[in-house]
Amino acid sequence: MNPQLSKLQPYPFEKLRQLFVGVVANPGLREIRLSIGEPRHPTPALIKEALVAGLDGLAHYPTTLGSAELRRVIAVWLQRRYALPAIDSETEVLPVNGSREALFAFAQAVIDGRGAETPLVVCPNPFYQIYEGAAYLAGAEPRFLNTLPANDYAFDLATIDDADWRRVRLLYVCSPGNPTGKVLDLDDWRQLFALADHYGFIIAADECYSEIYFDEGQPPLGCLEAAHRLGRGFERLVMFSSLSKRSNVPGMRSGFVAGDASLLKSFLLYRTYHGNAMSPAVQAASIAAWTDETHVIANRRLYREKFAAVTPLLDGVLDTARPDAGFYLWARTPIADDEFARRLLADYNVVVLPGRYLARLAQGVNPGEGFVRIALVAPLGDCCEAAERIRSFATTL
Repeated sequence: MNPQLSKLQPYPFEKLRQLFVGVVANPGLREIRLSIGEPRHPTPALIKEALVAGLDGLAHYPTTLGSAELRRVIAVWLQRRYALPAIDSETEVLPVNGSREALFAFAQAVIDGRGAETPLVVCPNPFYQIYEGAAYLAGAEPRFLNTLPANDYAFDLATIDDADWRRVRLLYVCSPGNPTGKVLDLDDWRQLFALADHYGFIIAADECYSEIYFDEGQPPLGCLEAAHRLGRGFERLVMFSSLSKRSNVPGMRSGFVAGDASLLKSFLLYRTYHGNAMSPAVQAASIAAWTDETHVIANRRLYREKFAAVTPLLDGVLDTARPDAGFYLWARTPIADDEFARRLLADYNVVVLPGRYLARLAQGVNPGEGFVRIALVAPLGDCCEAAERIRSFATTL
């Protein structure tokens, strides 16, 4: 077996399952689960109709590159969403089976772990656990940058010294962040680009929450947009996006990677040998999804309503605030986060995720300890009822 497998920690939801062993949830209350970031709004009819209409495509092998029409539609969406000049759909866009698969596979394609010196992969902390697993299985070592509320969840870049920056091959960025909802601004990107230029590493920007935001006139800044505004190209830069959150289709597994054409050329070769090609029916549904913004605007409205209703209910009992973007509340707990989650389930039958499961000890601190992640993915009524229960529970602590 690959010895790197022994370095992988259980996934956060397996840790949560173990935490709840022996817990008897309050039988007088129905369960409300706010632990998993799985969108539960209805999948738009236009996407389902396109999926069914595309079923005849199952008679053909799909190509890893995806259809020209899908790549063209994604390129047009990128240009419109981020005010970009022409995107070359032949070389700068690659459809993938969801961002999770691509975020993992990309590290395997771009990192050479055979040298005498172990390469580094830099990740935010807390983080999406795929980054860590991708680093280990590529023969690299993850290096974590704590993002803390005292610093407005900004990267503390000074915690990595010059010698270690020279070992960095890949830096994962998540903006809007999971779980904090932090959006990087132009100055943040300017710093990251300067480091990447100086040390020669690649930036992989996970932007799967980019379409869940609050002000229709101020969408979150994306990495390609930042590069363009700073007068640079896409060298050593790729972004990962997905339809899961934007269009409420997590089961469809559809996303794309865009950016540096030379990196995507090599990544396409890697993925071709993995047999990673998107189903023709899913491609047809994806074209419909990327082409339509009406359902996305409606989706954002639903999340705005939930945040507007829930945050006042938690005010004064949990230290939390509306994020820059995304659908998570990152809430400080008055007791240990794992104990908070365990007792909340037992007493009030609400499931949230302890923040420590989303982070690692770095610079002497686990930045997830003392927080829980609350995913406002359930219907409005359920979110409000869960918030009322959390409020009742917190007032007893």
